[in-house]
This record gives sequence, C-alpha cells and structure tokens, in this order.
Amino acid sequence: MLNVTKILSFVKLIRYTALLTIVVPNYEIMSKNLTTRSEDYSKWYNELVVKADLAENSAVRGCMVIKPYGYAIWEKMQAELDRMFKETGHQNAYFPLFVPKSLFEAEEKNAEGFAKECAVVTHYRLQNDPDNPGKLRVDPNAKLEEELVVRPTSEAIIWSTFKGWIQSYRDLPLLINQWANVVRWEMRTRLFLRTAEFLWQEGHTAHATKSEALTEAKLMNNIYANFAENFMAIPVIQGVKTESERFAGAEETYCIEALMQDGKALQAGTSHFLGQNFAKAFDVKFANSEGKQDYVWATSWGVSTRLMGALIMTHSDDKGLVLPPNLAPYQVVIVPIYRNDEQLAEITTQAETIMTALRAENITVKYDHRTTQRPGAKFAQHELQGVPLRLAIGPKDLESGTVELARRDTLTKQVVALESLTDTIKTLITEIQTGLFQKALDFRADHITKVETFEVFKTVLEEKAGFISAHWDGSTETEDKIKEITKATIRCIPIDSELEDGVCVFSGKPSKQRVLFAKAY
Repeated sequence: MLNVTKILSFVKLIRYTALLTIVVPNYEIMSKNLTTRSEDYSKWYNELVVKADLAENSAVRGCMVIKPYGYAIWEKMQAELDRMFKETGHQNAYFPLFVPKSLFEAEEKNAEGFAKECAVVTHYRLQNDPDNPGKLRVDPNAKLEEELVVRPTSEAIIWSTFKGWIQSYRDLPLLINQWANVVRWEMRTRLFLRTAEFLWQEGHTAHATKSEALTEAKLMNNIYANFAENFMAIPVIQGVKTESERFAGAEETYCIEALMQDGKALQAGTSHFLGQNFAKAFDVKFANSEGKQDYVWATSWGVSTRLMGALIMTHSDDKGLVLPPNLAPYQVVIVPIYRNDEQLAEITTQAETIMTALRAENITVKYDHRTTQRPGAKFAQHELQGVPLRLAIGPKDLESGTVELARRDTLTKQVVALESLTDTIKTLITEIQTGLFQKALDFRADHITKVETFEVFKTVLEEKAGFISAHWDGSTETEDKIKEITKATIRCIPIDSELEDGVCVFSGKPSKQRVLFAKAY
C-alpha cells in the first residue's frame, strides 16, 4: 500500500531541488571554482570577498556594498573595540561629514597630506536641465560661498569644536571617539583594502601635558595590538613610522603591522602623537593649575574596515574563509539531514536543546533548516563562509545519541556524544582561536629575514617576501631610493628592537638599529 505522506514529501523535495537551480546560489560550485592562492593571490582574494557574501562593488565607482554577512563580522569588531575604548575612559560622539575648506587648511601639513584625496562639495542644488528634458544639472546659481571638504579625517572639524569645550585643566583629559565613514578619493580600489569610502573609528584626545598625550598614543596602539592578536588571531609588530611615513600633522605615529600569506605587509592600525600642532592651528588653549595659558597636547588614532581584508588574507584558504571563533558571526552551525517532515521535527527538537545549552555558554549558534538547499550545498556554503564548527544531525545520530562535528580550520570531522557536546565545543573554540594565531605567528617567524647587503635584500624580497630586517642610515633619501628600486617601504621601526651597531643595507653608512622593510598593501 502506498504511503501518501512519503509520496508528498518526495514530490516536495523534487520541487525544492528544481527551485534550487533557479534562485539559490550553488555554493558547492562557487567554492570549487575559487581561484587558488598559488594561482593568483590577488584574484583569489577578490573572488573570495564576493563569493563568501562579504561585499561587492557598488554602482558608485570605487565604493563598496558591505553585505549582511560581512557587516556582521564588522559589527563584532566594533563591539569589542568599543568595549575596550570605553573601559579606558573614552566616550563616543559624532561630528559633521562636511568640513569647511578654511578649517581643513588650518593645519598646513594635514591639509597638504590629504589634499589630493579630497572630495569637495561646491554646489547645494540641482535643477531640471533646459537643454535635456528629463535630466538634471547642477544649478549654476547655487554655488556655495565656501567649499566643503567631505571628511578624509576629522581632526580639523573636531579641533575647531574642542576650542569651545576646553577652558581649563579641569576639562582635561578629553577622550573622544567617533564611529563614522570617511572619503579618500582612491583611483585604484580593492574591496575592504582600499575604497573611496570606508568605515572606521577615529579617536581624538586632548591632554594637559606632553607625557600624558604620549602615554595615550601608546595605550591605544597597545589596544589595537591586543584586539588584533586576541580577537582577530593576527600577530602584529608594534612600531614607530619613519618621518616620511607618518600621519600628516603628527610628530610621531605608532602602528601595528601584520603579515599576509602572500608575504606582503598590511598596516592594521595607527595611533598618532600630534604634539600641539592642531591646538596651535585652532588656538585651543587651557588655563593650567597655576592659571597660566598653554596649548593642549593631542592624539588621534584609528582602525577601519581594512581590518576585514587583514582577517581574510591572514587565515583563509583555497576552500574559502577561515574565521577565528571570536569574530565569526556564528561559531557553530547545525545542519539537519532528513528524508521527511517527521524526521525533521525530531532533529529540530534535539537541535533546539543543543542551541539552548550552547547559548547558555555564550556560544553563538545557527540552525540551518532551510528547505531550499540540500545538506551538501549547506556544507559547502558554511565552509566557504568560514564557520568554525559545523554539526550534522541525522536520524541515525538521534538513535545513537551522537552528532558529527566538523572543524573548518583543519577540515577534520569527529563523532561526539550529545552529553559531552557542549564541553567539546567550548574546548574546540578555544583551540581553534589559539591554533589560528599560532599558525599565523609561525608563518611570520619564517618570513622575517635578516639581511646585510642590498643584493640579498632584493633577492629575498622577490623570492621569499615577508619582512626584511635590515640596517638603515636614518635618511629619507635612502628610504626613498630603496622604495624606488624595490617598491619596498619601511613598515616600522619595531618598538622592541635592540640597538646594535651596523651599516645601512643600501648606503653603507653607520646605523644603530634594524628596521622592517616589506612590500605592502
């Protein structure tokens, strides 16, 4: 006798399978067709960002759309950084997107440094074009009295505001951060790494003394390093930028430098000691405890959606994203394997029990019970998107009281008893997080090369890549020449580097310490 329920379920499955080919992305195919890193690293990166649903190019040249999955990762970054900022006494505020040109040019070095990247608003109205019906044109009579710069950074608008906030030492320190978008008109763009508009946070602080401001700049660089290593699982080198690589208007720029899998460096964050430059430019004075007037001391610091690029390029592989659990939108995904609605209902009951237990341990989990995709397609998608742990539950698992647990980082599987599942997952999350960091650390250790001659310098740069530790005579002329010949730049002067007598790798002149060179994003 025919089982009507089974027939209907089978028909439903056929219909869903047909639908899949029409409206649902085939992640199995997408992951298999991903260009490998050894073939073309740049192409691999560009494909992965799009195929993993992180971001895509927009209708606006040089700008990107950050898709929900990519934005979920950015939100996790935001949340952790915001917590760290507030724990150290910083408060969030928001300042205008537009900066009057006269304010922008008040600090000359800053204005000069960003001038070529500025988008400028000159008019405030459109009108119907009399020569082209149905089209619009800029109203020639709506020209602004003063042009507005779309903020490439906010020092100018913020310091003009601080002038009204700071009167005496009692108003200091002033510790402000803002989450915002900025525009820097890039001609060569790449999703997350370099776009005309990007998201970031920028901290701006004012202090009564030079030592306080220097302490603040170093503190924030330490926070960035802590975040990169403990949440992104990316080892970084803390250092100081050379004069030519400093932020425009800064007296000192501290940075964190990371190494990507292709041997190129990426500047993951910067913190600037601005001295009294902006205070003098905007006449921001305060009465000290003795009643004397003095200019305040300043810092600024920031990280951006560029961190997304660093995250992708540090850990991911030829099968797709590999995400550290601390930043994954969800750390665990549960995929049911069933033949009929009755089995699905039983699996769902068990999945809900698992999810309750995991969430009680602050583990983020998703139950992927979509009927529009087969289990194989779901597995491929979650692999492509870097979900750290995947659980598969079928009828036989319910009978045996087990689940199949797959790790994204090692691509290994194991069968785990339900009674020990939560503890196993807790352990694995920690293991994956530390393992990814250690793998990246070992890679970096293998790609820091000491060199003594310029010939060896060039050979290592082309054949091995990575960081090159070499002596430098301290001159901008030598720095520029090396960059011109090799396209390598001084990434930083490491903070923990030991002083040692040597000779410059290029000029042969005396040197007191090594610096790190690399090609960079």
